[in-house]
Amino acid sequence: MRAKEREPFKKLLVMRRKMLTGDVTHMKDETLSKSRQDASGDISAMPLHMADIGSENYEQEFRIGLVENEEEELREIDDALERIANATYGTCEGCGKPIAKSRLKAIPYARLCIACQREEETQSGQGAFA
Repeated sequence: MRAKEREPFKKLLVMRRKMLTGDVTHMKDETLSKSRQDASGDISAMPLHMADIGSENYEQEFRIGLVENEEEELREIDDALERIANATYGTCEGCGKPIAKSRLKAIPYARLCIACQREEETQSGQGAFA
């Protein structure tokens, strides 16, 4: 892929990175900096009902999972930006063939072409397609 063709993908990746960085920072602050009382708005020192505590724990674990997913996407974006800088962006890491531009538009940090991605997921037993 020529440098001129890579430029729109670089812009897309940089925009997505800026958005995710703000989201991750905000979610980390919200999830990890609040105590149970702060999060629930409870101003008393009385313990909450066990179901309330369970719900809060579930919500916190859910938010932590979202943060982890977005941090992983940020790592993938950084790797893609590095591939752009190294002029290897758009080349499948599995077979060495070009990755379809339609795939890169949908998943701009894709490392593998569709065929290699399917093969990898088949071997690892994953059902999701990325």
